[in-house]
Amino acid sequence: MLRVGYAIALVMLVAGCAPAMRTTAPAPTLATRSAPDGFPGRRYEEAAARGKSIYRVDPERSLVSILVRRGGSLAHLGHDHVVASRGVQGYVARDEGTADLFVPLADLSVDEPALRAESRLDTQPTESDIAGTRSNMLDKVLETQRFPFALIHISSREKTPTGSRLGVAITLHGVSRSFDVPVHMETSPDEMSVAGTLELKQSDFGIVPFSILGGAMQVQDRLSLRFTIRARPVDARP
Repeated sequence: MLRVGYAIALVMLVAGCAPAMRTTAPAPTLATRSAPDGFPGRRYEEAAARGKSIYRVDPERSLVSILVRRGGSLAHLGHDHVVASRGVQGYVARDEGTADLFVPLADLSVDEPALRAESRLDTQPTESDIAGTRSNMLDKVLETQRFPFALIHISSREKTPTGSRLGVAITLHGVSRSFDVPVHMETSPDEMSVAGTLELKQSDFGIVPFSILGGAMQVQDRLSLRFTIRARPVDARP
């Protein structure tokens, strides 16, 4: 019985967000975050210098959030969570319909109060719940020491009757997967914004959803992602 009780206590710390990333602790200053090796930022800057229409993502005005839900017959002992990034960085080539972005995983938050309220989640994890989840996610699930970034490459844009559709490749945990993502886009000389939603699975990226007690306590494989990315033109003047 003691072993079962300990297992349940442990699950209550981590069951809600095994695919998730971090707590509500303040994120490091984004200026201190270097880009991933091989990131083509210089190529976009050079294109801007040649007069191409290049936009740079504004991290402070962009948001990616992921809703992570619990499952199993003992799901009521755990929590659902909202994981968020306010640190998306990268570039958009407007005329070509392409973009390259990256997300520093160590800058992710978990359960910002406003995002939980907006998602209408029915439980409230404690700070210790979130802290336990963060440690497990960063070290054991995402392995951020090995895979510190999520990478996003947009290779195409197709206009549709209701907006646009993007060809998106996401690399997470060392695995790349491609998606067709419907989005709403607005572009002006001063700003570009792209908003949309995406459903994906942890297992698509080689991540095994957390599960114990024969599956009675588990994390659902499917994740619901919502994003709003805002970017401003690169100032290529000398």
